[in-house]
Amino acid sequence: MNLSELSTLQITLIVGFIVVAGGVIVYALQKRRTGRLRQRFGEAEYRSAVVERGGRRQAEAILDERAHRVHSLHLQTLTSSDRARFVTAWEQVQTHFVDRPAGAVAEADQLVGEVMAARGYPVGDFEQRAADISVDHPVVTQNYREAHAIALNHFNGKATTEDLRRAMIHYRALFEELVRDAAEVKDQRTVPVNPVDYETPAALRTRQ
Repeated sequence: MNLSELSTLQITLIVGFIVVAGGVIVYALQKRRTGRLRQRFGEAEYRSAVVERGGRRQAEAILDERAHRVHSLHLQTLTSSDRARFVTAWEQVQTHFVDRPAGAVAEADQLVGEVMAARGYPVGDFEQRAADISVDHPVVTQNYREAHAIALNHFNGKATTEDLRRAMIHYRALFEELVRDAAEVKDQRTVPVNPVDYETPAALRTRQ
C-alpha cells in the first residue's frame, strides 16, 4: 500500500465518520425536538396533530409554527376588575343551565371567546382558536374541541342533555384556566366547583 492509497483510505474513513456523526447529531436533535413538543402540547394534542397532518415531521412543523404564532401575539393578563366581571358572568351562565341547557352552552362558548379576546387571542376561526389555545393550555384543548363539537351536534339536533352537560364542564375547564392565569395574588376568587350545577331538574330527581 503506497502513500496515495493510504491517504485515500484515510479520507474515506474521515468522510464516513463525519457522515455517521452528522446522522447521530440530526437524530438526537430530532428526538429532542419531539420530546420538547410532546411535553409542551401533551400526548393527546401531539398525536392528534400527527394523525391530522399524516406524519411526525409535518405535525412537528405545525406545532412549532403554532408556538411561534402565539409567542408573537403578546398575550396580556386580565385586570382584577375584568376577572371579577368574567367570573360573575360565568356564574350566571351556570345558573341558566338548569332551565336552558342548550342556551347555557351557547353562552358558555361566547363567554370563553370573550375571555380569549380580552387576553389577546384572535377569535375568528374556531380551529385557529383551538390551535392557539393548545400552546399554553394543551390539557383542556381536546375538551374544548369536544365541547364545540357537541354545540354543533345540538344545532343539528344530535346532542342529548347529558352531552350538553359534558360540554359545559369542558367549557368551564378552559374558562378557569384562562381566568386563573390572569389572577392577581391578592384576588383569589374562584368559581365554586360542583358537578350538580350542571344537572337539569329531571336529572336531579333521578339522582335523589
